Amino acid sequence: MVTGVVIVTLVVTLLVVLSVRERMSLLMYREKSWDEIGEWKSSPLSRALTGLVGTAGGIYLSFVLLATFLEIKVPETVQLAGVSLEPMAALSIALAIVQPFALRLLDLGRRPGGL
Repeated sequence: MVTGVVIVTLVVTLLVVLSVRERMSLLMYREKSWDEIGEWKSSPLSRALTGLVGTAGGIYLSFVLLATFLEIKVPETVQLAGVSLEPMAALSIALAIVQPFALRLLDLGRRPGGL
């Protein structure tokens, strides 16, 4: 049981790190403002983490509103490898983690000769 918790924790940590890294590369790719070098600005890591938490929070609120509006009965917790999770929060963070990779795939599909 403890090994399941450790494995889930390591997998989630790895996915969050990869997602934040991808968000940082997307932010640096989009923002190349050389005239602001001397001014204070937040780091790509802090912007990527803020984006991850903000995206997950927005998805979570949308899920809660949708479930309330449609009167869907959602269990309070689910067990995953010995870890108790709130299902809508877990799904929200999972979608937020996957989002930058999906954006990268969509971007590759739009480019001429992509994918």
